[in-house]
Amino acid sequence: MTSLMRIVFFCQLFLFTSPLLAAGEGDAMPPRDQQLWQTVIMIAVAMLFFYFILWRPEQKRRKALEAQRDSMKKGDKVTAMGIIGIVLRIQEQTVILKMYDGSKIEVLKGAITDVIPGSEEDEKRAEKEERSGSSKRVDISQADS
Repeated sequence: MTSLMRIVFFCQLFLFTSPLLAAGEGDAMPPRDQQLWQTVIMIAVAMLFFYFILWRPEQKRRKALEAQRDSMKKGDKVTAMGIIGIVLRIQEQTVILKMYDGSKIEVLKGAITDVIPGSEEDEKRAEKEERSGSSKRVDISQADS
């Protein structure tokens, strides 16, 4: 095993040092400024690539999603983390959703990934549901005792 490691080491040593020795014989090294400009140009190309392929489309997608969340109103159907519900109430940071079975949950606005606009009939139905549901609210501390 050690003899194999020695052979590999000497092969690497020979392969990596021979170009260095050959460069000193006849070929002159390019000026350092030329290497610096090549590096700067390659970094600039990489930055442009990342901007146009990754950052810019993500910014557009984020702005469109934010506009969709801002235009949300009562009666709209939304998807939040895979949960689908109808908007009953919009608060500053959260939204109250009504599920299919009639239960209500509160989710963060930032968790909403899709908004499907509802009709005016859906908005009226959500308004009616919110009015009737607010009178049926139960205090959790009283429900446990």
